[in-house]
Amino acid sequence: MIKILFICHGNICRSPMCEFIMKDMVRKTGCEDEFEIASAATTSEEIWNGTGNPVYPPAKRVLMEHGIGVLGNELGVGAKRARLLKRSDYARYERIIGMDDENMYDMRRILGGDPDGKLSLLMDYTDRPGEVSDPWYTRDFNATWRDAYEGCQGLLNAFLKKERT
Repeated sequence: MIKILFICHGNICRSPMCEFIMKDMVRKTGCEDEFEIASAATTSEEIWNGTGNPVYPPAKRVLMEHGIGVLGNELGVGAKRARLLKRSDYARYERIIGMDDENMYDMRRILGGDPDGKLSLLMDYTDRPGEVSDPWYTRDFNATWRDAYEGCQGLLNAFLKKERT
């Protein structure tokens, strides 16, 4: 089983978008039983009294515009709540994917480093490495969609290529 954890600052925009885009992609390839995909935050800013906030409405809307998380969809976008990255996640997941350099710094701090080389930026799986644009600041959820989709496609292709060799 390939276990992937997507990480962003609050776990309400970029990382849940990636989580549900990737779940949709693996479902469409027919290999969803081979993957466990989740997302988490590096801060507790979107978690109150132990309960995380849901996916931010504009992020959810963009997912739904692309047929992900629509009513009746088993992917569960409506049920997703922010959760905090934990040190124990390092042992559980094969790949822990950050959205930007600040996430990477915080991931290393929370996880106690990266001795097994599990951490990477999502856009490193594309032809244009860098950061996934943060819609919290840009308000451009479509640009974030494009980054997330392209990064997830590259990540999935990397895993599928690895399995074929």
